[in-house]
Amino acid sequence: MMNPDLLDILVCPETKQGLRFADSDLLDRLNQAVADGSLVNQMGSRVKDRIQEGLVREDEEVLYPVRD
Repeated sequence: MMNPDLLDILVCPETKQGLRFADSDLLDRLNQAVADGSLVNQMGSRVKDRIQEGLVREDEEVLYPVRD
């Protein structure tokens, strides 16, 4: 798990909005979309891997997956 104190300095590189940890409900919905083949990234490519953890932008339009 990512250090929560890191969120104090992390922002979206595009909009500079703050980020928060994605909750389990959001991750469940996204992973269902991954399973259905309906989730795409910003480049329009289909997301194939389940999302274990992520940071979501304040407007909830973008999620940044957290990977080891």
